[in-house]
Amino acid sequence: MNQFTPHHIQELILIRAQAVNEGLRAVLAVRSQKTVLLDLNDMDNVQAQRTADFVSGGIRALDGNQQRLGEHVFLFTPAGVSVTLS
Repeated sequence: MNQFTPHHIQELILIRAQAVNEGLRAVLAVRSQKTVLLDLNDMDNVQAQRTADFVSGGIRALDGNQQRLGEHVFLFTPAGVSVTLS
């Protein structure tokens, strides 16, 4: 590491969920201080809503943040990570 290298490198994980149980991966990743881009477009609307609700609840319990980027695309970040959308 040099003076220009951040001491904490943030990681972004893309999850293209095809089943509800893949939502747990998103929650565990945020718990591990990783940012998650969750794409639910490959799921039917009912399963996508169930997965989004599950992950949203888990992220709230971790004091994380969430942003909806599209109809079935969400960004979840750990506590302390701010996101600015423009």
